[in-house]
Amino acid sequence: MLFKSFVGSACTLIGAATAVKFAPVEVKAQAAALLHSAVRKPHLVKQADMRVELLPALSDNYMYLLIDEDSKEAAIVDPVEPIKVVEAVRKHGVKLTTVLTTHHHWDHAGGNEKMVKLMPGLKVCGGDDRVDAITKKVSHSNTLKLGSLSIKCLFTPCHTTGHICYYVTREGSSEPPAVFTGDTLFVAGCGKFFEGTAEQMYEALIEILGNLPPETRVYCGHEYTVSNLKFARHVEPHNEVIKKKLAWAKEKCDNGEATIPSTLADEFTFNPFMRVKEKSVQDHVKKTNPIETMRSLRKEKDGFRVPKE
Repeated sequence: MLFKSFVGSACTLIGAATAVKFAPVEVKAQAAALLHSAVRKPHLVKQADMRVELLPALSDNYMYLLIDEDSKEAAIVDPVEPIKVVEAVRKHGVKLTTVLTTHHHWDHAGGNEKMVKLMPGLKVCGGDDRVDAITKKVSHSNTLKLGSLSIKCLFTPCHTTGHICYYVTREGSSEPPAVFTGDTLFVAGCGKFFEGTAEQMYEALIEILGNLPPETRVYCGHEYTVSNLKFARHVEPHNEVIKKKLAWAKEKCDNGEATIPSTLADEFTFNPFMRVKEKSVQDHVKKTNPIETMRSLRKEKDGFRVPKE
């Protein structure tokens, strides 16, 4: 019971990740990581065209090792704990060539400098000059190659002005695509509007990410699923999909297991920020315009006190 209580509470943390880079914050996050890393388990998603290993980091972050099955070339998304990345690369016997940085916040980009020291010659991609150790600045619709995989850069400013999501496909594959969404889209939630607006988040979630194939697997930056679903339940108390997903997510977290990946199709059934066109969500915030609904939802979520159950 003690283990379940500890892991369950850890999975509902709102998170220490901010744009702040002060040493005390980093020390706190590193201390939390030491406690948390013992119970949060890595997880491997295997497809015929790619493998994705979820690597827990800090208190609630995820790093992702993306492997092209044909060439065994690999990329790492947001390697904030580089030693774990090196260990995973060696375990899989792959060649790491690329760092994909979603945004400049220290809990996503703060490991880049050490990463390139440990493995010289890496290409470090990002959409913001503030990204540590950046060697290739990317913008919307830029395409990168990783062996037989194609990685399309999606510019999704709001959480930060330079946020990039990475959409991964392979030509001719019948397998689901993948999208690495950083702090733009979470399972059942979205990132805070630190440097942007409701209009920008609406475009990012609904017009950009929302128009990707429904089966696309969503790999986000943090394990916020339980707390996000509790807010979703508050917004739509009669949504049975949310209730079932919350029960499932609690069980996953109790076992130290990831609630990721989700799919875009699923997000449209339980994520209030993806459901801003739905009358039930609009009624909750007493708005009729999707963007105003997005704005009101984010404001409410920022002040939401997550219930224990």
